[in-house]
Amino acid sequence: QVQLVESGGGLVQPGGSLRLSCAASGSIGSINGMGWYRQAPGKQRELVAVITSGSRTNFADSVKGRFTISRDNNKNKVYLQMNYLRPEDTAVYYCYADAYDSRWFRDDYWGQGTQVTVSS
Repeated sequence: QVQLVESGGGLVQPGGSLRLSCAASGSIGSINGMGWYRQAPGKQRELVAVITSGSRTNFADSVKGRFTISRDNNKNKVYLQMNYLRPEDTAVYYCYADAYDSRWFRDDYWGQGTQVTVSS
């Protein structure tokens, strides 16, 4: 099994910044895509940003130009730098990984989520 643990959420004022981190651990074979999704109250979970093992990225239109995503393949970590945060960015942010475990079974893995609240 592969476990994902997020950190870095919290309360920030509009226009502020936060950096989320996610570390993958456990019986990892290899990790393909990693990324972040978010879910606001009463809404469906949505893609925020993803990054491939080759560092290709994709962002939701709503965060382009404000958020950046990066990963450290050696440490099995992914990061989300969020700048110019808006109240509508308030949500629970989930780390995601498309990974093979040590038995080379492929699956989607999710973290437990970290709350990001943007409010004055």
